[in-house]
Amino acid sequence: MAGQKKDGKTTPDKSLWERLEQPAAPRASLSLERIGAVAVRVADAEGFAAVTMRRLATELGVAPMAAYRHVSGKDDLWALMAERVAAEYRVPDELTEWREVLHAFALLTREMMLRHPWVGELPTALFVLTPGRMAIAERQLAALDGLGLDEDTMMMAFRTVSAYAHGAASSEVAVREWTKSEGWSSGAETRMGLAPQMTYLMDTGRYPTYRRYGLRSHRKDDATWTFETGLACVLDGLAARLGI
Repeated sequence: MAGQKKDGKTTPDKSLWERLEQPAAPRASLSLERIGAVAVRVADAEGFAAVTMRRLATELGVAPMAAYRHVSGKDDLWALMAERVAAEYRVPDELTEWREVLHAFALLTREMMLRHPWVGELPTALFVLTPGRMAIAERQLAALDGLGLDEDTMMMAFRTVSAYAHGAASSEVAVREWTKSEGWSSGAETRMGLAPQMTYLMDTGRYPTYRRYGLRSHRKDDATWTFETGLACVLDGLAARLGI
């Protein structure tokens, strides 16, 4: 595959996505789709750090240089992984009202990040450009179009909901992965493990409101309720502020 030299490496003449949309050569043992699928499978099973070109070559049964002929480096690999998980977003075509569309994509974002916890570790995870991610943005912006909002405000609304979904889901994943690393499998076990620290802190009397939360809360372990209630508040805020 012809290309130009950059930092000592040969870069392809065509973009990753142009190459992805071209038919694979007959009997080709490798394809961009296969590389992306294997990278996601390895990350799901062993974490983001396990995804290296050498590991992928082993999983694919090829020499490392064969993989480099398809993927020029880690940026291409990350983009393929982001594109692979973006394909999991499925919002019914009949959903058209702005709130229901943005709500649906936010819920799918949480589901995707819980299924693929390594997504939050992707460098520039919110900014990498792929056809699938562009389609996700386009669908939400299109739902906001025609409401009397200018383009900047439409983008702000889309990004606000997206930032909430990614941030809240990332926090949930981080807590889940940490408790797992501590050997705790439930909220009750986590609270038991933290009891010595929490008891001391609460007994200082410095945190009366937090203490009341600890004693009276009934939804400590209901992550779905927390996410969806927060999402509703974000959508309510946009609706009130923008008059839509």
